[in-house]
Amino acid sequence: MFGDASMIRSAAKNPATTPVLTEILKQAVIKKREQVLDLLKDAAEKFPSITFANSFGAEDMVLTDIIMREKLSIEIFSLDTGRLPAETYTLMAEVERTYDSKLKVYFPQHEVVENYVQTKGINAFYESIDLRKACCHMRKVEPLKRALNGKQAWITGMRAEQASTRANLPVQEFDEGNQLEKFNPLSDWTEQEVWAYISLHEVPYNKLHDAFYPSIGCAPCTRSVAMGEDVRAGRWWWEDPTNKECGLHVKK
Repeated sequence: MFGDASMIRSAAKNPATTPVLTEILKQAVIKKREQVLDLLKDAAEKFPSITFANSFGAEDMVLTDIIMREKLSIEIFSLDTGRLPAETYTLMAEVERTYDSKLKVYFPQHEVVENYVQTKGINAFYESIDLRKACCHMRKVEPLKRALNGKQAWITGMRAEQASTRANLPVQEFDEGNQLEKFNPLSDWTEQEVWAYISLHEVPYNKLHDAFYPSIGCAPCTRSVAMGEDVRAGRWWWEDPTNKECGLHVKK
């Protein structure tokens, strides 16, 4: 189930990752970067205990670059589910080298993972939505709870146009599930603007993006997409698009 589409187009390169940098696009990105920087500075001042959840997608790399370049007082953490693509681990190492900073990484509780695999099966998440959500919960949601424990606010790289489940995404909201403020600084950014920023600032990124992977999660649950498909069409592609969230950003 995984990787078939990418093999078919292995020789092609995703044009989305190399946008034409027109002057209009450059100015739009410069303006939006200033807005994001102002928002992040303000958030860090109001909420000293603030953290950024970096999943190493293109959007998260934009925020990582801004936070690190500007030396903002914002913690950055990541979740290692144990089933990430090799390219994601390569990027994690590159980020540490580029920004001369060690990553703060949270892992699933091994006892829970072992029990799931032994009782349900190694790839049980393909069998039902409930089993897939259970896998996401133990590998992502529970570690996130630990990462956010004691925090006042957190930051994500979500964009409103990424999926129907993220339409009308606010820049700031109160996260009822985690009981803290939540910021989505790139909510109104387009995919083109994200890649323009990455190109302009030579930001490291996951090379799977070049192979038509606009949204990257765990390896077994991520595949490449066809030109024109929704950017999250390759995530949990066997499910209804209206249900395709892992639980990290589902409103209570």
